[in-house]
This record gives sequence, C-alpha cells and structure tokens, in this order.
Amino acid sequence: MADLHFELVTPEKQVLSEDVYMVVVPGSEGEMGIMAGHAPVMTTIKDNAELAVYRSAGATPEKIRVSGGFAEVGDNGLTVLAESAGE
Repeated sequence: MADLHFELVTPEKQVLSEDVYMVVVPGSEGEMGIMAGHAPVMTTIKDNAELAVYRSAGATPEKIRVSGGFAEVGDNGLTVLAESAGE
C-alpha cells in the first residue's frame, strides 16, 4: 500500500511533513486510524491528546502531544492543524 502524506502544523511552524504508514488521530468523537486511501473526513482534535505516528507497518508509534485544532483527510493526505504540538 502507498504511504500516507502527513503534515502537522501549528501557528508557529510546520512540525512534521513526511510520508508515513498510518496516523492515529485523537478526534473529538474518538480515535481514528488514518492510512493511505482513507475517505475524506474532517474532525476536531481533543485537547491534550497524543497522535500516534507509525512510520512503517508494525513499527512502534512515535507519540506527539497535541492540543486543540483539527485534522483533515483529503487528496493530499492527512493534515493536522493543532494549537500546539510537542513530544
């Protein structure tokens, strides 16, 4: 399966922009696993939650703490616009 293009952006900077296997997004309605080919969707992000970024299948996820904002899956992949982000 093709990789998912993932971007994590805060008002201050672009935190991450790369191709990954999967990202688990802590949406306000629950967690969503996003992979390449996912249907278009938009959700708000829970405050003080963690994104889980899987760089390859079966890999240990990199956890990135985010607060507020939203996530959008579209033709260009997954974009997370967060109020703040840090490991």
